[in-house]
Amino acid sequence: MAGGKLSPRQKMINLMYLVFLAMLAMQMDKKVLSSFGFMKEKIEDANIIATSNNNKSLQGLQTKASDQPEKFGELNDKAKKVSELSNNFFSYLTSLKEKMSVDIKEEDKRNYESQKSPDKVDELFFISDKYSKEGQRFVDEINKYNNGVKEVLGEKAAPEVLKNIDKRFNTTPDKSAEGQKIPWLKSRYEGMPLITSIANVSQIQGDIRTTESEIYSSLLGGQLETEVSMSNYNGIVALDKNAYYPGEKVTGSVVLGRYDPTLKPSRVEFNEEKDYKNFKDGHVVIDMPAGSVGDKKIKGTIFFNENGEEIPVPFESTYSVIPKPNEAVISADKMNVVYRGLSNPLTISIPGIPGNKVVASAPGLSRVKGNSYTMRPKGGNEVTIRVSGKLPSGQPVSSNKKFRIKDIPPAVGMVRNQYGTVKMPKSSVSKVVVAAGLPDFLFDLKLNVSSFKIKVPGQVTIPVTGTRLNARAKKALAKARRNDIITIFDIKASVSGSNYKLKKVLGVNIEITN
Repeated sequence: MAGGKLSPRQKMINLMYLVFLAMLAMQMDKKVLSSFGFMKEKIEDANIIATSNNNKSLQGLQTKASDQPEKFGELNDKAKKVSELSNNFFSYLTSLKEKMSVDIKEEDKRNYESQKSPDKVDELFFISDKYSKEGQRFVDEINKYNNGVKEVLGEKAAPEVLKNIDKRFNTTPDKSAEGQKIPWLKSRYEGMPLITSIANVSQIQGDIRTTESEIYSSLLGGQLETEVSMSNYNGIVALDKNAYYPGEKVTGSVVLGRYDPTLKPSRVEFNEEKDYKNFKDGHVVIDMPAGSVGDKKIKGTIFFNENGEEIPVPFESTYSVIPKPNEAVISADKMNVVYRGLSNPLTISIPGIPGNKVVASAPGLSRVKGNSYTMRPKGGNEVTIRVSGKLPSGQPVSSNKKFRIKDIPPAVGMVRNQYGTVKMPKSSVSKVVVAAGLPDFLFDLKLNVSSFKIKVPGQVTIPVTGTRLNARAKKALAKARRNDIITIFDIKASVSGSNYKLKKVLGVNIEITN
């Protein structure tokens, strides 16, 4: 069909060729329309199956939440909210498809070749170049579902699930071949055959059911992953017995046990008690008299509900009751040294004697509560703590313990929480706050600086009251040069909340960098 003068026969052949192409295009168009119709049928059949499967998953999660509300209650609440959002959106899309096909006769609903006109969808979604009320609602419902589901899942949702939600329910503009932005609704629905638009809406319904399924699997999978995580396991030492004599071999084993504070039993049998109530944070609380001297047994069963049935978990162990010791135990919480000017914490007890019946005495010693005491040493270099009490048998027990009394070690001067030689520009030195600290000291003390002296090379030493440079010090500082070492010394400091003044505070140097 090139240019030039054509013979009548060639013109006829060309015309027949064009008619053939038009007929072929019409035939292909019909097949495409039918393909969309068959695809819609398959999607709708799959949606019915997916809806049934999702309902079963919800029922299973609801049963688990009923059996173990602490473990599955929150997951069940999230699943129900996702289900409600999904069903509402699904129902809206069903009504939207009914509006699209309202003019189709019942006998023509499977005649997909006849559903090629875009007029009904265009009329439903568009007014001139703008969205109609229904078209805007369609876009809004998609965005509402996207945001609503992600809000229910929260920030800890599986990244892959969130990614799929954004991918399936996305109304951002499409790009044309020339790179121009086309509104999503115009790009996907304007001018499209009716059956194509109905199939597309059915696909969105399919995406809803697929998303639901992924979310339910993710919620349960996340809980299962948490349960089997090794971080939930503790090493449990199971000795063959819990008391040994000198020279005996200690035998037993170490096993892994999973700790789950959300696990709640239906009931507990403990020793002779058939309905033991002392169960807290996933474990049976043992609270009973030790009994007389000898070997004792602990035995019982924990019952759990699982799928409506009661599952028993038996347990058994032994312990030994031994005679009470008759010697006091005294431990210093901060070594066998107490520091002058501080409230030194001490724990004083005698095994077998209640703390309120133990008598402890020493200069500066006072009881806080139970076995807890504080010691504020007086003069001297040593203090002896005397402890006494009586065993239940009436036998007296007493013990003494000596502690060394030491002064608080020398503190160090600090600027910017650094000590030694600190490098900084001259402009920053005038703003520094002089402090004092006790690096590596056992007590966490706050020290208050009351005064210090500062020496700038070539200038006289200037005394300063407080923690910041005064006007004289700043004037001397102005004459300092690069690489000069400014010395802060004779720092006076005391312990906050106490009248104890540190005997010595080491100085701190500042090297001028520019």
